[in-house]
Amino acid sequence: MSKYSDAQYKVNSFFDSYATALEHFDSKSMVLHYSLPCTFLSDDSVEVFKDATKLEGLFNQGIGFYKQFGIAHARPELWGKRPYTDKITKVKVNWQYFDKANNPVYNCDYQYILRLDKHDKWKIEVAISVNEKERMEEWLRKNGKATQQSLL
Repeated sequence: MSKYSDAQYKVNSFFDSYATALEHFDSKSMVLHYSLPCTFLSDDSVEVFKDATKLEGLFNQGIGFYKQFGIAHARPELWGKRPYTDKITKVKVNWQYFDKANNPVYNCDYQYILRLDKHDKWKIEVAISVNEKERMEEWLRKNGKATQQSLL
């Protein structure tokens, strides 16, 4: 396997590792999947994180939401990988969230731009939320749930 195809293969493992950190509510491990600075982009906002503790704070907000509404499992379905260079690739991911009994809670789409760091490890440079806010709000409405929390 060439170095290039090996790196592309590792994208799947990267997102499996990220999902594991999510399922363990491990915000410190989640941060390790990001390059700093990194950018979060959605229709409503742009946020650039230069500091790991601030990024961890964002993830802790999300963890609070997951715990509050019984989300216990996260499964990333990679819908597409498009390498731009040997070290930069765009990845389309559909995140599927489940409760403890593996019943679906909601799903949402993200697009990521990943870059290999100096240790040949993938890191997220840009995370684009395609529809997470809308999907969460739809799920909350359908299930009669209310929350004051908002996620990127």
